[in-house]
Amino acid sequence: MTPVRLRALCLSFGAAVEDFPFNPETSVFKVGGKLFALTNLDARPLTANLKCDPDDAVRLRAEYPGLIAPGRHMNKRHWNTVTVDGGLPDRLVRELVEDSYDLVVAGLPRAERLRLDRA
Repeated sequence: MTPVRLRALCLSFGAAVEDFPFNPETSVFKVGGKLFALTNLDARPLTANLKCDPDDAVRLRAEYPGLIAPGRHMNKRHWNTVTVDGGLPDRLVRELVEDSYDLVVAGLPRAERLRLDRA
């Protein structure tokens, strides 16, 4: 997964936007004003903080040691730091980004979710 493809993937979801609230290097991808992915697209290795179901987070960390770790600077129960330009299949990276987006959307107010469904 390249930085260009990761950015395009994050922006491919309904109502997803890119923001830079921390500094010009850190891309924050949001839906409904809520973060679902955080990355420095120029960093090597390329990593992304992604929201994850707590049970899945623990399983993924055990299954992919060194590539999926507790979320750096995030709530470690709900976030993983995923190395996206290394040994993980692109398909899995896409699924993890989509799962993160879906978890955030599920937590949005009902009216916001309905607006996303119509978009």
